[in-house]
Amino acid sequence: MARLFRSGLITAGATFLSRVLGLVRDIFIAHLLGAGQSADVFFFANRIPNFLRRLFAEGAFSSAFVPIMTEFQEKKSPEEQKELLSCTVGTLGIIVFLVTVLGMAGSAAVTALFGWGWFWEWYNGGPEADKFVQASFLLKITFPYLFFITLTAVAGAVLNTCGRFLVPAVTPCLLNLSIIGCCVFLVPHLEDPNTALAVGVLLGGIVQFLFQFPFLYRLGKLVWPKWGWHHEGVKRIRTLMIPALFGVSVSQLNLLVNTMLASFLATGAISYLYYSDRLLEFPIGIFAVAISTVILPALSKVQVNNDIAGFRKTMDWGVKLVLTLGIPAMLGMIALREPILRVLFMRGEYGVDAAVHSSWSLIASVSGLWAIMLARVLIPAYNARKDTKTPVKYGIISMVSNLCFNLILVWPLEVFFGIGFVGLALSTSLAAFVNAFLLARGLRREGVYRFSRRLMLYVAKVVIGALVMFAAVTFLKLAVTGDMAGWAELPLWQAFLFLCGLILAGALVYGAVLLILGVRPRELRG
Repeated sequence: MARLFRSGLITAGATFLSRVLGLVRDIFIAHLLGAGQSADVFFFANRIPNFLRRLFAEGAFSSAFVPIMTEFQEKKSPEEQKELLSCTVGTLGIIVFLVTVLGMAGSAAVTALFGWGWFWEWYNGGPEADKFVQASFLLKITFPYLFFITLTAVAGAVLNTCGRFLVPAVTPCLLNLSIIGCCVFLVPHLEDPNTALAVGVLLGGIVQFLFQFPFLYRLGKLVWPKWGWHHEGVKRIRTLMIPALFGVSVSQLNLLVNTMLASFLATGAISYLYYSDRLLEFPIGIFAVAISTVILPALSKVQVNNDIAGFRKTMDWGVKLVLTLGIPAMLGMIALREPILRVLFMRGEYGVDAAVHSSWSLIASVSGLWAIMLARVLIPAYNARKDTKTPVKYGIISMVSNLCFNLILVWPLEVFFGIGFVGLALSTSLAAFVNAFLLARGLRREGVYRFSRRLMLYVAKVVIGALVMFAAVTFLKLAVTGDMAGWAELPLWQAFLFLCGLILAGALVYGAVLLILGVRPRELRG
């Protein structure tokens, strides 16, 4: 457990740097685009290849590749390991290349599919028809990002199986730096800032791909790709990967459904969802992704060695750590939504009205944070056992639940209050709870893993500590200034200092309550 804890810290630290740069990137974007039509179009064009990236690369591929590659490292020769890697890279690379070409050629069809509301406006000559045209054009620029980032994810998965977590975790920093660079140096020379941002996405994919080469070379894992659809290992990977295409990326599919529905709502809906989603992804990326990244190879190894006690102990560590971080993060972001949005985004084209709408979306989105984080840790328990079908079944149920929640919540909120986007965000959160519940129940029914009484008592202490922290931070926030308009009147430096002070106060209160309740740091180290 100590080794896992160190690996988790390394990954979390590198991911934290990446997320900070991601927030800086979003600050530049908010300044340039605000939360209007231009922002909606760019976020749409950026979300489609990123959604496919999660399917082909980070989610489904990693969950299928890591257990098989770990098994080859434990039982096969170095030559056989290289052959597997060569065939995997070549096969996946060719498939994703074809998808990329088709996506660029059919960008209008893709935009119509996932932005039906915009297509309908264009088809009928509506006042917002330009959204469809602009999004189709930008997709031609951003779609090649899918090809390069997929190969980058393959390299990252290989490095992870070799115990190298730092390089894959820090690589996304290069994407953020590329977009920031285009905001600074390319935007002044182009009429449409969206085009510069799309070029930044493409450059970011290329730079990330090239960055992995030296590290793979040092480990002797830099191979020449070749087609290997019928290779023994590739067949096993694709057998696991095909169902995992759906199972691992449930939250992303829900977000994509939300994007499609948001295209029917008022201008700004996609932007409000984007900004709240970016804040939601911050703790997910730092904590949940880091923990699930280091836990999958460890679970795969103990599963290969049939170490049942080690499997359950590793799962206990992951669940305990992710809830210790996820529950207070959820309540803290709800309590501090106004100062967070003021400090990060409120400048340039992003005004008070956009911040208020984003804060409503943030409350709804972040309500499901700990459920999303818990699911990220539970899914590797299935993947390590080479069971990717069960998460698919639960993913389908979660998707259907999301659609049902949308039907119940979105249109009433849009018709009566004009905030249908809040219903979209809340539906995603509720679907995340459904998914986490089904995953936990499935592991218990199969006798693989269950939450012990000791773990439940620990979680109860975490909930008490987080609630006390929420109350304390809310009181202190109201003592400074109340609503969004009050925070908007503060100078940026003063709002930043207040926000830092509130975060520090919340962390101290939370830690103090846990210590009083008997929780000790050694419990998180295992």
